[in-house]
Amino acid sequence: MITDPLFYAVAIPAVILVGLAKGGFVGALAMLGVPLMSLVISPVQAAGILLPILIAMDVFALWAYRGIYHKTNLKILLPAALTGITIGWLTAAYVSDAHVRLIVGLVACLFTIDYFIGWRGANIPEPNVAKGGFWGTIAGFTSFVSHAGGPPVQMYLLPQKLEPRLYVGTSVIFFTVVNWLKVIPYAMLGQLGFENLATSAVLAPLAPLSIFTGAWLVKKLNVETFYRLAYVMIFVISLKLIWDGASAVFWG
Repeated sequence: MITDPLFYAVAIPAVILVGLAKGGFVGALAMLGVPLMSLVISPVQAAGILLPILIAMDVFALWAYRGIYHKTNLKILLPAALTGITIGWLTAAYVSDAHVRLIVGLVACLFTIDYFIGWRGANIPEPNVAKGGFWGTIAGFTSFVSHAGGPPVQMYLLPQKLEPRLYVGTSVIFFTVVNWLKVIPYAMLGQLGFENLATSAVLAPLAPLSIFTGAWLVKKLNVETFYRLAYVMIFVISLKLIWDGASAVFWG
C-alpha cells in the first residue's frame, strides 16, 4: 500500500471528483482522476489504482440511476467499446498516455467550440450506428489507456439532448460494463498488484458519499444549466489534456 502523505493529498480530491462525475455531476470531471494522481505517481499506476475504485463506484451509481437508461444507444455503444478496449490492450506497449491525452484533448476542444459557436445547427440527432460505433470505439480505447472515455461518449450523447438523468443513467451502464471488461487485460498487464489493490481499498470509502452527492446535484440543476456546465467543463479539461499531451510529446 502507498503510504506517502503527498499521494493521498492528491488522490483523495481526485477520487472525490471522479465520484461526483460518476454520480452524474458533469461527467467530464472523471477525466481529472488519472491526470491529478499522475502528479505524484506514474499514469499507469494511477490507472491501476483507480480501476477497482471505479468498479466500486459503479455499484452505487447503478443504484442511484437504476432503471434509467437509453436502450438503443447502449446497443450501439457497448459492442464498439469492446472493440476499442481490445485495440487498447493490443497496442498498450506502443501508445503513450501523452498521445492519448493530446488526441482526446484536441477532439474534445473542437467539440465544445462547435457547441458554443453553433456550427452544429438546431437539429437534434437521433441515435446513429455509424457515429455511435465510431465514438464508442474511441471511448473504449481511451478508457482502457487512461480512464478517459468520457469525452468520446459525451460527443455522441450530448447533442441528442437527452433528459439529464437519462443521459447520466445511460453513461453509468456504459462505463460499468466497460470497467469490468478492463479487469482481465489490466491484470495481465500487471496493473492490479497487491500494492495498487491495497491503496484502492483505502480510497474506496469515498465512493458512496461522492456519488450520491453528484446524483443530488444533478436533480437540482435544470436541463439548460446542466448542459452548459457539462460543455464548459469538457472545454476546460480539454485544454488541460492538450497542454499535458503536447508538453510530453513535443517538449518532454
